[in-house]
Amino acid sequence: MQAIEAARMVDALSGDARGAARVLAGASRAAKDAALRGAAARLRRDDPALLRANADDVARARAAGESAAFVDRLTLTPARIDAMARGLEEIAALPDPVGETIAAWRRPNGLEIAQVRVPIGVVLSIYESRPNVTADSAALCLKTANAALLKGGSEAQATNRAIAAAVRAEVEAAGLPGAAVQLVEGGREVTRGLLKRDDRIDVVIARGGETLKHTILEESRIPVIKHFEGICHLYVDASADLAMAERICLNAKVERPSVCNAIESLLVHEAVAPRFLPRIAAALRARSCELRGDAASRAIVADLKPATDADWDTEYLDLILSVALVPSLDAALAFIARHSTGLAEAIVTEDYRAARRFLAEVDAAAVFVNASTRFTDGYEFGFGAEVGISTNRLHARGPMGLRELTTYKYQVQGSGQIRA
Repeated sequence: MQAIEAARMVDALSGDARGAARVLAGASRAAKDAALRGAAARLRRDDPALLRANADDVARARAAGESAAFVDRLTLTPARIDAMARGLEEIAALPDPVGETIAAWRRPNGLEIAQVRVPIGVVLSIYESRPNVTADSAALCLKTANAALLKGGSEAQATNRAIAAAVRAEVEAAGLPGAAVQLVEGGREVTRGLLKRDDRIDVVIARGGETLKHTILEESRIPVIKHFEGICHLYVDASADLAMAERICLNAKVERPSVCNAIESLLVHEAVAPRFLPRIAAALRARSCELRGDAASRAIVADLKPATDADWDTEYLDLILSVALVPSLDAALAFIARHSTGLAEAIVTEDYRAARRFLAEVDAAAVFVNASTRFTDGYEFGFGAEVGISTNRLHARGPMGLRELTTYKYQVQGSGQIRA
């Protein structure tokens, strides 16, 4: 694409989005919710067309030799389309955070101060592979009166175009500006140009491969909320209910290994390892999961593939699990501190003190006791959907739903007060 044409596209996209954001800021909840419910109905109605568009994307991905995990993230099914639609309906049913009073107080001089939720403004969402992100991001931004610029990966171009068109049609039908939902096309030159428009775009949400996210962080002039890789651990403590630990481990690893909230490493206390490791190894292998173990775990299950130092820092996104034995909770906490990417961590234990220590000391966006890391998800948290799972500490952390797409302002009312 010629530089002049790319610059024109950037100017038009960002300008239209900023204009739409001003209109959305005053939009009624009724209009926003009508658009969301209409979009849900249209997605279901357009199911055959969406599946055809997606089949083209999937065929290209397979022809390009993409991994099975990649193809799984890309693929739509009737059930996944219905899940997208239900997500939109659930977002419509949630309370509107815009205008919510967070806190209010009266000063001795009579000033009345309120801290009130408001939209962020214009959100640029950059993501790869998973087309449901197009629907989720558009819906959450619309509900919070943010204009959305949606830049999906080229591998899902046809699918994303069909989803965005369906949502945008219902936005316009509800009397809201179509530019509230814009799919960004035009290649890297356009994306790079948008990353420079801090005068019109307020935040970037980065969700995808490490190369993509690091490139965005290096090139963006706009604050970036990043969704870094998910190297998640499950620690089976000395006091664990081993049947529970097996159920949780299987769910967290093999139910859908291609997603960021699946575990990549299993830590087992050496006191229960002789009883637990053989049973979990057999159960995982029955589900075609490859196991890579440290020396201590291979002393119990001899035919585990030897783990290398790189395994502890690898997000497989596949049916591969690294296994290590630890002598104590302290050792497990230290291991997680060294290798975690801060997305989600879990412990299985019947020891109250161990559970409390794990919750307090593990530094991650979501920390679980006796539950699967797969619950690290906006839908499962009751947010309807998510625009990503932030591994930032500011301004949002964990699954990002409606409140995470707002900021606030102070509304101050007086009766003629002046500062002395």
